[in-house]
Amino acid sequence: MVDIIKATLDLRPPTADRTWPPRRLALALQGGGSFGAFTWGALERLIEDERIALDAFSGASAGAVNAALLVSGLAEGGREGARKTLDQFWTGVSQSAAFLPKAATVPLGFLARALSPYQFNPFDLNPLRRALETHIDFDRLRHVSAPRLLIAATRVSTASLRIFRNEEITPAAILASACLPLLNQSVEIDGELYWDGGYIANPPLTPLVMETNASDILIVQLAPTRSQKAPRSRREIERRIDQINFASTLDREIEAIRLLAPLCAAGDASGKWAKLRLDRLSAEDGIEFLAEQSPANLEWTFISALREAGRAAAEAWLEQKGEFSPNFMTG
Repeated sequence: MVDIIKATLDLRPPTADRTWPPRRLALALQGGGSFGAFTWGALERLIEDERIALDAFSGASAGAVNAALLVSGLAEGGREGARKTLDQFWTGVSQSAAFLPKAATVPLGFLARALSPYQFNPFDLNPLRRALETHIDFDRLRHVSAPRLLIAATRVSTASLRIFRNEEITPAAILASACLPLLNQSVEIDGELYWDGGYIANPPLTPLVMETNASDILIVQLAPTRSQKAPRSRREIERRIDQINFASTLDREIEAIRLLAPLCAAGDASGKWAKLRLDRLSAEDGIEFLAEQSPANLEWTFISALREAGRAAAEAWLEQKGEFSPNFMTG
């Protein structure tokens, strides 16, 4: 069985005392369509442990959706409110997809390859908008002080990262973070066009480390890094290219933090950087052949399997009782 803790970056001395589980935790949530149900399960298990204070979240695409759902639920009804909000969203999304005729996906797939979304979807219809407005209280979200939210989107004009924080978050900001440009029209906010945040930061890790008060960061990775099958069809090749692109942005950020942390620790009076630890849970370690699965699959059996895998991954992380290697591992 593959280790559920895929990568660790720990800057503490090997003999340093370690409280377990960490009293304060920040989470970086990766995007990946329906694979985000893995994150749902992991978050559900983590909020059950009342010893852990959730300090901040960063997210892109599905990670942004999960983060906003959780923080909105926490603000409205505490941990139980967060659990209900996540459950209602994912259950509702899967049930809505079940009513779509199977044949409807065939011509859409052809059109998506032959035309731009401005041609095959001229009215910019996006069912995600209604789901977000149904399950997230954006007024409450913008006025809560904690946990902190950092939502990533990509500026189309400059190929640069935009971070939306609590006070800036609207349905459009979440849609921008989840905008796949071959399927959705660009999202315009204040005259600027945005695409999926995962192209630049999947998820935004460095801003999270800079802004959180937690020295323990848990990354939930959805993009598969391993593929057991050589991609040969056009669809398989496109899927694998996306997986490589979305996974590599995270690895680059982890490496940047590994190099940056010792420099920041030297001038950090709070001691956060000197105690920094990154852990990573990976969906592909809980779901066999994930690289061959479609992130558009919203069938309940698949969603449920991802959720249970996420819960199991979080449970394994909680049960490690602070036993860790002080070395950085790429997994």
